Formats: sequence, C-alpha cells, structure tokens
Amino acid sequence: METFDFVKSSHSGGGPEQECVEVALNIPRTVAVRDSKDRSGPLIHFAPAVWSVFQRHIALTPVRG
Repeated sequence: METFDFVKSSHSGGGPEQECVEVALNIPRTVAVRDSKDRSGPLIHFAPAVWSVFQRHIALTPVRG
C-alpha cells in the first residue's frame, strides 16, 4: 500500500490555531486532502480533474469577511 506524501498548502497560515490543509499528489489518479491539525482524521480524495476544477473555483471566488 502506498503512503500519501502530504505537504501544507501554500495558503495555510503558520500559527497553531490557523486553518490549514495538507495535500498529497504523489499517488497516481488521486489527490488527497486532510486537516493539518487532525493528521489521523479523515481524508478527502479527489480525481485530479475534479481537484483542478475545485482550485479554479476557489481562485475565482471572492473572499467574504
């Protein structure tokens, strides 16, 4: 069984209480995402094409605050 090689998102904050996600791209045909504060918690798996659509959508969505 292959192991996911997670890296922290470049948009994640550096503080311990900031929202952070980690993404693994090293398994063929799979993008895995997890909460960096709960590394043993659930993973979300995407097909690479779906992940690309998600990234484009997020990049084009205005931040509300």
